[in-house]
Amino acid sequence: MNSADPAPVLDLIEAFRRSKVMFAAVSLGVFDFLENIPSDHFSLAAALGLKPEPLQCLLDVCVNLQLLRRNLNVYENEPVASTYLCRSSEQSLTGYILYSNDVLFRLWHHLEDSVREGTPRWQQVFGADGPIFDQFFRTQEAKEIFLHGMHGFGLLSSPRVVQAFDLSRFRHMVDLGGGTGHLAVAACELYPELLATVFDLPQTCEIAEAYIRKSDLASSRVGIAAGNFFTDDLPQADLFALGRILHDWSEKKIHSLLARIFTRLPDGGGILIAEKLLNEDKSGPTSAQLQSLNMLVCTEGRERTLVEYRKLLEDNGFANVAGKFTGAPLDAIFALKP
Repeated sequence: MNSADPAPVLDLIEAFRRSKVMFAAVSLGVFDFLENIPSDHFSLAAALGLKPEPLQCLLDVCVNLQLLRRNLNVYENEPVASTYLCRSSEQSLTGYILYSNDVLFRLWHHLEDSVREGTPRWQQVFGADGPIFDQFFRTQEAKEIFLHGMHGFGLLSSPRVVQAFDLSRFRHMVDLGGGTGHLAVAACELYPELLATVFDLPQTCEIAEAYIRKSDLASSRVGIAAGNFFTDDLPQADLFALGRILHDWSEKKIHSLLARIFTRLPDGGGILIAEKLLNEDKSGPTSAQLQSLNMLVCTEGRERTLVEYRKLLEDNGFANVAGKFTGAPLDAIFALKP
C-alpha cells in the first residue's frame, strides 16, 4: 500500500476555503463592527443583516484561524485583525483583500485557460478589453479599493525597499506609478535631504494626496504630478523608482519605459525597482511563483530573477545592477546610469 502522506493534498483542498472565510468576513464588515462593539453572534447578525446560525459558523472558523477570539459567547478581534482587517486601521489590508475577493478570485478561477493560452482573463471574466488599469479604475469604488489595497501592501514593503541600498547621494526621486506615495514617503522619511514626486495617472493623483499628507515627516517634501509614464514627459530626477510596475507589462513595454528613464536620468543617476525576486533556478520563493501566476491571469507580465532584471537593465544602458531579498513582500533591485 502507498504510504505517502495525504496531508499536503488535503491542506491544499482546504486552502482556498480558509482564504474565502477571511475575504467574506472582511466583505461583510465583521471585523469593522467587532472593532467597536464586541458582540455575540445574534447581535452581530442583527447589526449586519445576516442569519445568526451561518454567521456563527463563519465566526467560529475565524476564531480557529486566529483572527477572532471568543469569550463565552462574545466575539472580538485579535490584534492581527484590528491591524490589518479593519478599514479604519492605517495599516489596513482590506483594500487588497476586497480586490482579491472581487477580482482576483474570479480571474484565478480560469487559471487553466491562462496556462493554455498564455493570456490574461479580463475578457473572459468581465467582458472587458483595454489597458488593465482601465479595469481597476472602472468605477470610483473599484479605484478606491484597488489603491487602498496597494497602499496597505506597500506599507509592509516600502520601508525595507528604501533601506536595501544607500540612496543618500540622490536629491530628487520620481516614483513612477507611485500610487498613494508609500514608497516616496518611506524614502523621504529615511533620507531627510531627499525630495520626491509621485508620478501617476490623473485618476490616481486625485486620491494620492490624502495618503501622502498622513506623514508629518515627509508630506512637505513629496509632490504629485499627473501623467502616463509610457507617453508623457517624465519629470527631472536623479533617481527613478518603480514599485510593482515592471511585472505588469510585456518585455517590449518594459524596454520602452527603461529607455525613457535612462534618457531622462543624468550621468550617475539611479533606478530603484521594487518587485518580488525569483530564485535564479526559479525554485521559489513560493510567494514569487504564485505572484507570477497572478500576473499571468491579470496582466501581460510576470516575476523575474535578478539575472533577468540585470539583462533588462543592461540592455538599456544601466550598470552596477544589484538586488537584495528584503524579507518583506517586495524585494529591491538597484542600478546606475554610468
